[in-house]
Amino acid sequence: MSTTIRPLVIGHRGASGYRPEHTRAAYELAFTLGADAVEPDIVATRDGVLVLRHENEISGTTNVAEHPEFADRRTSKTIDGTAMTGWFTEDFTWEELSTLRARERLPEVRQASTAHNDASPILRLADLLEIVDQHPEAERRPLKIVAEIKHASYFASIGLPLDELFARDVSGWATADNLIIESFEQSVLHSIRDRGVPGQLVFLLESSGAPSDLIARFGSKARSYADHLSDDGLAQLAREVDGISVDKKMLMVKDLAGNLTGTNDLVERAHAAGLLVFCWTLRAENRFLSKNLRSSKQPEQHGDWRAEFRMLLDSGLDGVFADQPDLAVTARG
Repeated sequence: MSTTIRPLVIGHRGASGYRPEHTRAAYELAFTLGADAVEPDIVATRDGVLVLRHENEISGTTNVAEHPEFADRRTSKTIDGTAMTGWFTEDFTWEELSTLRARERLPEVRQASTAHNDASPILRLADLLEIVDQHPEAERRPLKIVAEIKHASYFASIGLPLDELFARDVSGWATADNLIIESFEQSVLHSIRDRGVPGQLVFLLESSGAPSDLIARFGSKARSYADHLSDDGLAQLAREVDGISVDKKMLMVKDLAGNLTGTNDLVERAHAAGLLVFCWTLRAENRFLSKNLRSSKQPEQHGDWRAEFRMLLDSGLDGVFADQPDLAVTARG
């Protein structure tokens, strides 16, 4: 990364701790609060428009269920091995999706954010590029996008190649300094690079299971995420991508009671292999903190987020995804 700031603070779906995720308000607020970058999750419509939603299933993040004209679009699908029922972006045109409004995904934890329900339309990737370029902070410091490509193998199977659509949308905008591209599927990262898109490639890893593109090719013989994180696996990854991004619990050391006591050596080992390391997701609420850092039994209240954030930052991470980017900036500073 060209910036000397370490680690990068990335607004997770914008400032999603304060506004419904993936909305203009969330993205703009993230930069205002000091985020170096924002992270859009990217999925596609039936007519090939890239839109920003956590998943292609949108019943939990929009008011689609209240649109009687779309009642017959509710269906059941299996996406990357997970069965789900609801409304899916690929069953709508962009014109149809543009009539929907965004809602808070975690209303039980973020009641204040629900006050902004139904105020914002769904955004396209093209809209976010304009937000980044036009934000007042862009005149003072470089702003980045960390673009997560979601369910690429699935979308390719239904004739919506996300690598091609992404390359189309960022052509003329993307540079080596303003774009990082991430996915749980390495194959789409390589396809995007092969299309000449600049920017660093970051491989997302879960704490269990295996990448869905490898499962599609090799079935039960697919390399697990854990295999990728062995010393040999990290060395191989360093020849294929620029960095890795892991669930924060994959860095944490806890005692038998579930209390956070420190971090492990994953960051050190990955750096030794030549990889950048990111983690997700820093969140301030008790629900998301280790037992010894919770302030009460109320899941929505903030706990000792500073202790967790600092412990993770001190492990040497190159970037952190945060729902409350201002708090991550504070902990970094």
